[in-house]
Amino acid sequence: MSIRIAGFVVGAVAVSADQATKMAATRMITLNESISVLPFFNFVHLRNEGVSFGLISSAHPWVLSILALTVITILVIWLWRTDVFQIACGLGLIIGGALGNLLDRLQRGAVTDFLDFHIGGFHWPAFNIADAAIVSGVIWLVACDFFMRRAGASNR
Repeated sequence: MSIRIAGFVVGAVAVSADQATKMAATRMITLNESISVLPFFNFVHLRNEGVSFGLISSAHPWVLSILALTVITILVIWLWRTDVFQIACGLGLIIGGALGNLLDRLQRGAVTDFLDFHIGGFHWPAFNIADAAIVSGVIWLVACDFFMRRAGASNR
């Protein structure tokens, strides 16, 4: 399998998992409902009209959609040009997550969030599989950069 195809497959899996879980969440839980699952975890059904953690929620959905399309395009170009398998996979996660949230924004005008974690007085903002894919992809790319630089320094 080529490096490019691997990245696109990872992205397709991420967007598919995101859309399937959002569909299940919206069918099982009414909007703004919360179901306690564990002492530190709830299933919720929320709509996020902004970007991460509700930032820029006053922007029109089309503005955020154009911004997302721009970022996705840049990431696809990067994926197309990379010759490193690990980077392709990290980019695939980010692209798939961004596409998952973009599809929500285009279909509903807002992103569906349904995973809600809290411990003691600390409450993490609700998120979804697309958000998890984006964060995981970014962490993966940072780790790849760190280890590639370290390996490059040891080869000198």
